[in-house]
Amino acid sequence: MAGDLHGDWGERDADLIQRLQPDALLFVGDLSDGDLRLVRSITQLSLPVAVLLGNHDRGRDRSGGLLQQQITMLGDRHCSWKLREWSQPELAVVGARPCSAGGGFHLSKAVQAVFGPVTEAQSAGWIVDAAGKAPVDWPLVVLAHSGPTGLGSEANSPCGRDWKQPHIDWGDRDLALALDRMQRTRPADLVVFGHMHHQLKGRRGERITFHRNRRGTCFVNAACVPRVGVDGSGQPLHHFTWVEFAGTQPAWISHRWYRPSGELTYEQPLLRSALSGQKPC
Repeated sequence: MAGDLHGDWGERDADLIQRLQPDALLFVGDLSDGDLRLVRSITQLSLPVAVLLGNHDRGRDRSGGLLQQQITMLGDRHCSWKLREWSQPELAVVGARPCSAGGGFHLSKAVQAVFGPVTEAQSAGWIVDAAGKAPVDWPLVVLAHSGPTGLGSEANSPCGRDWKQPHIDWGDRDLALALDRMQRTRPADLVVFGHMHHQLKGRRGERITFHRNRRGTCFVNAACVPRVGVDGSGQPLHHFTWVEFAGTQPAWISHRWYRPSGELTYEQPLLRSALSGQKPC
């Protein structure tokens, strides 16, 4: 399961996760504007967790101090530029560049303070190196905040700029470069990201949130914002992106909306396969 939080996380979510019992939970960033209480609550989850921080997570602190606090608190759950893996379930997660705001390649002052003057080539290389350490017979997931370039330049493309014209591809170049290099040895099975909200600016429709390229890699935008909303009767609904694997291949991908009780009220299928029904994450 994966989600882009924008502060929409609390005790009800933790209780809901306990009811749903996914094998793993992936956070694509924008947990909050640096609220350490929310980060602390994520560390208390008892299931496998991987976190990639987003551009909002650095808050207004340009010094990098707040960002470093979150990274320290998350420990090995924070996976930027490194591999996080579990044997139960068998899953390899590689983190991309942290705190991306999209638009090609840019490092904020906070990110530079924590990680140094990382170049586009270095960032891509670190992603590729981390992916090379993943077991070849496990599903390989690349976890990012912003998706890669190459998924379209329309306003409703998975990473399309919708708030300003001309509408252009607003993905990350370093991630696209890394994914292209990975194709030579071990392509990613799934790339999951957030940042670009499903609802387009000015309520001009919905973003395309799924793409599968000719090599079989699936790309999923999980940024349903707000992630916690209400239905027509005023009852709360919590959004998660749900993925099931059959072997190394994604077999079922969907956006799901749950009540706090764990009742699934609506599901938007993105990928269906006859092999679905195995290894939810």
